[in-house]
Amino acid sequence: MRLLVKANVDTERSNETIRNGKMPELIKSTLERIKPEAVYFGPLDGHRTILMVVDLPDSSQIPPTLDQLFTDLNAYIEVTPVMNLEELQKGLSQLAG
Repeated sequence: MRLLVKANVDTERSNETIRNGKMPELIKSTLERIKPEAVYFGPLDGHRTILMVVDLPDSSQIPPTLDQLFTDLNAYIEVTPVMNLEELQKGLSQLAG
């Protein structure tokens, strides 16, 4: 199950994490655990934001995969199912009839 994860990071919590020098290690450990296919960082909706494409074997993996973003960064998280081109073509072929 491929997901687009949008994590809007809490400004106060991220400021604190940046000031105490823990942000680089936190980001590194989070990405090592999540293993996203792609990850991007930038401002979105007025917040520091992490955008990731994550491929999980099962939806039951969502809580343990994303929990660190909640607990460490007090992030607001949106999860959207997405497909690559091959998956889209497979799905569309099932509509032909």
